[in-house]
Amino acid sequence: MDCHVIDRCNLTVLLEPGFEDLATFLAQNEVEVVASMPCYLPVNVDALRGKGVFDKSIRALRLLNRLGYGKNPALRLILVHNPNGADLPPNQEALETDYRRELERHFGIEFNRLYAFTNLPIGRFAGWLKRNQKLEMYMHMLKQKFNRESVYGLMCRHTINVDWRGQVFDCDFNQQLNTHLGVDHAPLFLWDLDLHQWLRTPIRTGDHCFGCTAGQGASCQRSAVRSFGLRDQKNLP
Repeated sequence: MDCHVIDRCNLTVLLEPGFEDLATFLAQNEVEVVASMPCYLPVNVDALRGKGVFDKSIRALRLLNRLGYGKNPALRLILVHNPNGADLPPNQEALETDYRRELERHFGIEFNRLYAFTNLPIGRFAGWLKRNQKLEMYMHMLKQKFNRESVYGLMCRHTINVDWRGQVFDCDFNQQLNTHLGVDHAPLFLWDLDLHQWLRTPIRTGDHCFGCTAGQGASCQRSAVRSFGLRDQKNLP
């Protein structure tokens, strides 16, 4: 299909039994890797993702670097920061400078870009917000921080998400919510996808979408307020 392919990677999977050849497979097919790395400090990553995840993530990043990721122009390596808690992420450009300095200084790791994503109120994070009576406050903050300009560059406007079974979604987060794109919201598979029809299909949205439109916005390509995508011909809400 001559499409640019991105792998949303949690890094530790590259070290799991049975997945030893995954990193090489991604490199051989020049798949861009967008990898979760919540922070450059071990204590923050382990607090957010679990004990030992930081060390495994560093090992995985070194593996990707050895394969050419972050060095070869054809092998782009993007890191993703998420704040630890019910806050918006800091300035993306300033944070990227900190990541680059600390990861190179302490681990010799190179990468292309850093994206700062807001934590969306779904899944485990939504559960944490509810248990701590912070869900209403967090949703209010996201809505108050709504940035209309961010809508132009959202990932759902210029990419599709495909899960391991081949099911197609508007974005990563709709995949987590099983919010399907097909007729009557039934599953739609990649091999049945008509791109022309897809461009005319309304994007499935919900309250969680305020997480992608708060502050700088969220995009799998670049800062959302700067990018323009395939669905720009659609009327904005």
